[in-house]
Amino acid sequence: MAHKRTRLGVERLLDENIDIIRGQRVGLVCNQASVLPDTFIHVADAFGANDQFQLTTLFGPQHGIRGDVQYNMIETPHVRDPRTGIMVYSLYSEVREPTEEMLKDLDVIVVDLQDVGCRIYTFIYTMANCMRAAKKFGKKVVVCDRPNPIGGNAIEGNITEHEFKSFVGQFELPTRHGMTSGELARMFNEHFAIGCDLEVVEMENWTREMWGDETGLPWILPSPNIPTVGTCVVFPATVHVEGTELSEGRGTTLPFHLNGAPFIDPYAWASELSAFDFPGVKFRHSFFRPTFCEFAGETCGGIQIHVTDREAFTPVIVGLAMVKTAYDMYPDKFQWRQNAYEYVFDKNPLDVICGTDKIRKQIEGGVSLAEIEAGWAEGWKKFSDARKPYLIY
Repeated sequence: MAHKRTRLGVERLLDENIDIIRGQRVGLVCNQASVLPDTFIHVADAFGANDQFQLTTLFGPQHGIRGDVQYNMIETPHVRDPRTGIMVYSLYSEVREPTEEMLKDLDVIVVDLQDVGCRIYTFIYTMANCMRAAKKFGKKVVVCDRPNPIGGNAIEGNITEHEFKSFVGQFELPTRHGMTSGELARMFNEHFAIGCDLEVVEMENWTREMWGDETGLPWILPSPNIPTVGTCVVFPATVHVEGTELSEGRGTTLPFHLNGAPFIDPYAWASELSAFDFPGVKFRHSFFRPTFCEFAGETCGGIQIHVTDREAFTPVIVGLAMVKTAYDMYPDKFQWRQNAYEYVFDKNPLDVICGTDKIRKQIEGGVSLAEIEAGWAEGWKKFSDARKPYLIY
């Protein structure tokens, strides 16, 4: 059955909810994926051309406002936007939270960012940082909601522990949270007590069981290595590979689908993973040669993840199975990531990604996958109950 196209929060803000920002000085948090779906006009251009309020400031998240900065941990500078002439402040620089100086020419911060549905992604924390700054300096925040591209029902993974919080895990969320940005903003504001003046502009025609490619909306990559909705589907699995010295497929045309290293026998690894008989996924032996990032110019053996039933697919435990089998099969070659992850220099990168050191220690200790997953149930239940009051759809 064909769905009506989902109408985005930003469309509804400009069309029927303009009174929220009428006459106000507006700062806009956006990137290249922040477009109006019928015209492909960028929201910064639409806001700049609208005479019912004044666009004074732009803010860009990780990868820059144009989304052209390729890799994690590459900070983007503050620049003047050549198209609008407006100052663009990077919130992925030496500054993660807007300063009083950055907010001096605005009354309201409007956030319009496309999330990927996984805790381990910085945009929702950029939103939270804007909410904190708004609380401090007396500004309002308007979050324009967008779909969770991997649906709003499934919850999976462990909950971030307090001492492992980072810019890829500021709050006690599971790896796959099943919430939209607007719902998360409400939860951050009330349950996690940011307490700013917040308004969420809801979508129309979006329901929790919808995937990003069922919304009738164009998919515009929110960051350079999330080119498709299918990438979002596998991301909560293979983002864990970033905690190792394996390649997660950056530098190939299938980032997060292709994973491996020069020392891996792709047939053996595919066979080991297939033996788990995970629902909704097949592992194909694969050879690939990244053009940049890990193993650039080297032939890697590995696997391609083929999701055959995304409703049944359980990405988080699949991703940890990939890490665990590589660890077990190649004890002399396997390494945890050597460089810091998201500027956390005092913790193992997998621990930063997982929001706990338990999972790494369980892998190192030979604990079974079933036992690792069983440890998440209580956290899921608590989170599932805690999120209920903030769900909109």
